Amino acid sequence: MISKEDIQEILKGYDKNDLTIATICSHSSLQIFHGARLEGFKTIGICIGQPPRFYDAFPLAKPDKFFSVESYKALLDYAEDLVAENVIIIPHGSLVEYLGIERFESLAVPTFGNRRVLAWESDREMEREWLLKAGVNVPMRFEKAEDIDRPVIIKYHGAKGGRGFFIAKTKEELQSKMNSEEKYTIQEFILGTRYYIHFFYSPIKQEGYLLRKGSLQMLGIDRRVESNADEIFRIGSMKELAEAGIYPSFVVTGNLPLVLRESLLPRAFELGERVVETSLELFGGMIGAFSLETIVTDELEFKVFEISARIVAGTNLYASGSPYSDLIEPGLSNGRRIAQEIKSANERNLLHEIIS
Repeated sequence: MISKEDIQEILKGYDKNDLTIATICSHSSLQIFHGARLEGFKTIGICIGQPPRFYDAFPLAKPDKFFSVESYKALLDYAEDLVAENVIIIPHGSLVEYLGIERFESLAVPTFGNRRVLAWESDREMEREWLLKAGVNVPMRFEKAEDIDRPVIIKYHGAKGGRGFFIAKTKEELQSKMNSEEKYTIQEFILGTRYYIHFFYSPIKQEGYLLRKGSLQMLGIDRRVESNADEIFRIGSMKELAEAGIYPSFVVTGNLPLVLRESLLPRAFELGERVVETSLELFGGMIGAFSLETIVTDELEFKVFEISARIVAGTNLYASGSPYSDLIEPGLSNGRRIAQEIKSANERNLLHEIIS
């Protein structure tokens, strides 16, 4: 991993009056570019080959220029070119998945947030340690198939957009589906409503919902639309589907907006607070956008089953604001909030607090 000290040395050579926000042309790039433009930044879209044409359909979110590479894995070879443009990279799920954790950690370009967090997010063991240390309620985990006594969900490690998840009701079913060559986690399957809560942690903002250092905001909530999992049971029972060789899959294809019943908001903020405060102790803090992926049971109990430690695609629902972010600032998207944080830090000579 490139050290924060080396990144700060690179930042010293930047023209602070001419910063550029860049990200890979995927995932949540439209709102990132749109939000950056609203805050007065230049933007660069990183792509493979020819610039994607779909940006022509969204002129307010089209990057000012494109930076083409032969592959995302080759991005490390272009670090000097990006630095010459005074680039600050915004990480999102596609960037992390395409580039890989090790390459991303070695990228010699200033990046928004704490890049150390992505190792904690992508490794299920480290993520669970983080959640347990934070004292939040998590699903029961099984170490091996022989221990299973209830339905479970199996998750392979890494950010894969829901790909690689599957449900098993028995140890025999698990063993028949398992790819033992990949790292995986076995969790109990929790019945309830899924809420993906979009938070933003600022270590430099000293107003609002205050933490030990900085403040916490809630910018929206979504629920994922997952491949056939949301529609599959229209054509038969689980037994009938299994007999036909049809199984639910969880590849994310879109997102739906949600609001939480207001009486649960204090508990949602408590979860966000605990996770952030623990991140400060473990690895120096989870900075900027993150999402807690939760299930609320019929007893109104939160179970946190995953952390996404960067902007999530569900925030794309709210490019013009959500029922929550509108109560902070009308029309505030997660992409614009990121740009605001960079702008504020730059004006206050605090970029070292939010860039790594």
